[in-house]
Formats: sequence, structure tokens, C-alpha cells
Amino acid sequence: MSTRETSTADDPIIESFDQLLAPMIGGEKPKADWRIGTEHEKLVFDTKDRHAPSYDEPGGIRDILLSLTEFGWEPIEEGGKVIAMRGSDGTVSLEPAGQLELSGAPLENLHETCAETGRHLAQVKAIGERCGVGFLGLGMWPDKTRDELPIMPKGRYEIMRRHMPRVGDLGLDMMLRTCTIQVNLDYSSEADMVQKFRVGLALQPLATALFANSPFTEGQPNGYLSFRSHIWSDTDPHRTGMLPFVFEDGFGYERWARYILDVPMYFVFRDGKYIDAAGLSFRDFLDGKLSVLPGERPTQSDWWDHISTAFPEVRLKSFLEMRGADGGPWSRICALPAFWVGLLYDQGALDAAWDLVKDWSMEEREALRNAVPERALDAPVPGGRSLREFGREVLAISRAGLAARARLNASGDNETGFLETLDEIVASGKVPAQVLLDRFHGEWKGDVDRVYKYAF
Repeated sequence: MSTRETSTADDPIIESFDQLLAPMIGGEKPKADWRIGTEHEKLVFDTKDRHAPSYDEPGGIRDILLSLTEFGWEPIEEGGKVIAMRGSDGTVSLEPAGQLELSGAPLENLHETCAETGRHLAQVKAIGERCGVGFLGLGMWPDKTRDELPIMPKGRYEIMRRHMPRVGDLGLDMMLRTCTIQVNLDYSSEADMVQKFRVGLALQPLATALFANSPFTEGQPNGYLSFRSHIWSDTDPHRTGMLPFVFEDGFGYERWARYILDVPMYFVFRDGKYIDAAGLSFRDFLDGKLSVLPGERPTQSDWWDHISTAFPEVRLKSFLEMRGADGGPWSRICALPAFWVGLLYDQGALDAAWDLVKDWSMEEREALRNAVPERALDAPVPGGRSLREFGREVLAISRAGLAARARLNASGDNETGFLETLDEIVASGKVPAQVLLDRFHGEWKGDVDRVYKYAF
């Protein structure tokens, strides 16, 4: 999630609707300037007893963050507490229950992305050995209850924790128990954004299936392959979902801004503190009628903050965020940006991907999205094929797109190798969660604790 440091004195007040479009318009870049931003979260556990470390305990989350200074990272504070670290590889921050996230720098190619990931994991593993903690790449805690998890000292998280139970049954699980991999990608124009948004939404269930990696809850199989994805279906209907309006004629920046205006607020950030505005209307804020700040009108930063509180399967800020994947190990961290870059950063691949999905009805898109958390690659796509068969075709398009980009490393290799782990998943027909379940019912003999041997 976004990390705010201070209020900006020269932050302009929003006085026109055009200012609401500025973040999206400002994100337009020529193709030569398109970059790849990869975010990935990890579960942190004490290696002695497997508990999730608190913020303050020795060797806990604060100590892990501050230890990054030895690698050149600098602290970001909120209320006198370190909540993130800033460095040349982006930002390392803490999620609500101490999940550790790298929000990577915008990079030119996937070779750089995977090198960044490798540097980060090497750093946190070195720190972990000293602090007595390990890091687990899963989409959800396999054994922890909500009550067993710590709460991190960020003001926005406290507001969200109070609000979540009012709007859904699983929102606290989303905050406390899940991890994801995400990739952020650029666009050149409004029309380019629209095509990429539509392809991204339509194919997000395939990404969810390929990366499905959350089959356990509190030590037992939960009946899903991606329980993390299922959680989003009962988190908050006002700010999640497949967004039917994206596929309607006339969709663009203006329609997106109007959707965001209708997303209920969480907070307003003032003087280094978060003010609880949960459930209130940003439209009222524009009119100076926000009850918690009467007479005050929002700034551009307030609008940026508010955009970050919508959680659909694809989100538009000044770039497009692909949000459907469960957390996973190093190889799959590199595979997710490869999958989307191949599809969205080459026009031929983008057109081919759109041709595959453009005739699907909204009901068919929703049905696929709803089937995937339980069935993954066995879910049916429109036309009767399995998602596994369909996925093989999509991966071929992605590979062609990466080959056309021709971004080579020092050895002369292009970026297509980063798709190999996904090729193996499709070839086997078993997503990561199914491999874990086979082990649980086989060699693990029903002991989910064995999953910790697969830590980074």
C-alpha cells in the first residue's frame, strides 16, 4: 500500500474536474520510456517457534527495516516510527500484520527486474539470519489465526481495521493474512490505457490461476486454490471487482475518475496523521462538506491517496497495476511481470490478446473470475475450453511479445526465459497450490507446518 510521509505545503487545492484527471493524463509516456515496476510481499516468521514477529520485539519488523541501512536504505517515519525504507531499488514497507513488501524501482527490462528481486531477497535473508526470522512466499498465512498476528503502527491501517468489518466478512483477512505479487505498467495514451486495462481485467483470472498459492487456512485445506483471491470477493464491494464499465463504450480517464469519486473514503492525511473519514464521500470533500474537515477542500495529494484505496483486479493511477496474483517464491516473482509485459508492451501481442477476449460477455468474465479461486486452470473459459488450454495460447502470445521486445542480457538471452515456470505449470496442469496440497495429503501426512521448509 502507499506510504505517505508528510503533507506538502504547496499541494494545490482541487478546484476543477480536470485536476482529477491529471494523475492519469500525466502517466502517459512514449513507448521508449515505458518501465516495469514489480511489487512483492513476504510473510515473516520467527525461525524458533514460527510466530509472526511484532513491530517492537527484538529482531522484529522494526529491527528488520532498520537493518537495511547497512545496504544503503534510508528510513521513512510516521509518528516517530519507522514504517518503510527508501533506496535505489524502490521502497521496502510493512503491510498491516508485518508482511514485508518491496515496491521496486521502475526498470527498463525483466533482466533488471529479476536482478532487483535477487538483491532484495539476498539482503533480507542476510538480515533474517541475524534476527532469527525467515520469509515465506505464499498467498496467505497457512496456519495463523487473525488473533495470532501483530498490527503494524500505521495510521491508515487502524482506520481500515475498524472499517473493514462494516462492509465485508473477509476484509481483515485481506489485510492481515495475505500476500501478493503485482506489476505496474505504463501506457502511451488514453486509447492505449483502455486496451491494456481491458486485456488486463479479462485475463486477470488466468494470472490468478497460474499463481494460485493459498490453499490452507489455520492449518487445514480451505477448499480453495487461491483463497487470497476469494477473500477479495467479500472484502468491500464498493472498491473491488471486475469493473464492468471498463468494457463499455466511452471508457477512459473521465469514467475512471467518476468511479473513484464514488468509492467511499478511508482517511485524510493532515499534519503527519491520518484522520478517520471511513465511509464518507470524496464528492462531499470537493464541496467542502466533509464532516471531519468542515469547510476544507481536498488537495491533489488527497486525490492521489484516495485513488490508492480502490482495490479492483486492475487499478489505474499514473500507471496500470495488475493485482490478481498470490505471493510466491523468487521464480514466480520474476514470472508475473514477464507474463504481463509480454502481453501488454508489444502491440502485436496486445492486439492478439484482445482478439481472444473481446467477445466475452460481462457475465462470462465474472463467471471465470468466480470459478478460478476454487478450480484454477480447470475453470472453463467461454467457448468450453479449460483455462489450462486457453492459458497455453495466452502464454504463446506473451512469449512472442517478449521475443519481439528483444531486450537482451549480457549473455544475449531475451526475456522469454522468465516464462518457463509458467510453462511448467500449464504443462503439468497443477498450479502451486495443488502441489502443496499433494504434499500435505502425502509426504507431510497432514502437517501444514512442513510448508516452512520452503521458505526463501
